[in-house]
Amino acid sequence: MPEEDLVELNFRLYDGSDIGPIRYAASSTVAMLKERIISEWPRDKKIIPRVATDVKLICGGKMLENNKTVAQCRSPFDEISGGFITMHVVVQPSSSKVKTKKKVDELSKKTTCSCTIL
Repeated sequence: MPEEDLVELNFRLYDGSDIGPIRYAASSTVAMLKERIISEWPRDKKIIPRVATDVKLICGGKMLENNKTVAQCRSPFDEISGGFITMHVVVQPSSSKVKTKKKVDELSKKTTCSCTIL
């Protein structure tokens, strides 16, 4: 693989720690990056993403779409630094999990009963 086709990426986690820098092909998709992040995620963190849909990547102030390649996500300013590109990682659990927990909480509140025996 030619050297110019490789992009060095660093992933900044929510607590300020990093995964990387790691070299990726410019043709790698954002979905592939998310899978790699999950496999490299430090296990001592309080928040651990379970699936790729739990991870959001932000670069240059934009949330990256899964079907985009690394080359498509690069901004013109990335070439200036000469170093690696830092992408911010946000962990956001799937909305179905959050809704399910809310429904369970609401259900437990609704199903409470009180009886008075006179």
